[in-house]
Amino acid sequence: MRTPEVGQVVTVFRNRLHPESVEAYTADLQVVAELARSMPGFVETKTFVADDGERCTVVTFADVESHRAWREHPRHRRAQRAGVESYYAEYSIAVGTTSYGSGFSRADDDSAGGPAS
Repeated sequence: MRTPEVGQVVTVFRNRLHPESVEAYTADLQVVAELARSMPGFVETKTFVADDGERCTVVTFADVESHRAWREHPRHRRAQRAGVESYYAEYSIAVGTTSYGSGFSRADDDSAGGPAS
């Protein structure tokens, strides 16, 4: 987990998939996620899936310009269209610029993902 920095752009993308679209969505997601990671200014992304099937992806870019380049990338636009036409039963997107960030990590805490002693 990275500590957020002032000026970073964070997108919270919540969605539910049509069950019959999971396979096509997963294939498209692999391509688009690798593209995002290759974009200048990409910081990180993580997806969570709730027990009820809702998915939440949090994507962070270093600044407004790099986020805009990602948002407008032709391959990303194609994936967005496919999502509306085929993949998603519903979705919502919230985008914001970080005005404050802090973090904490306990180096000796096993629950932080470190190896067990």
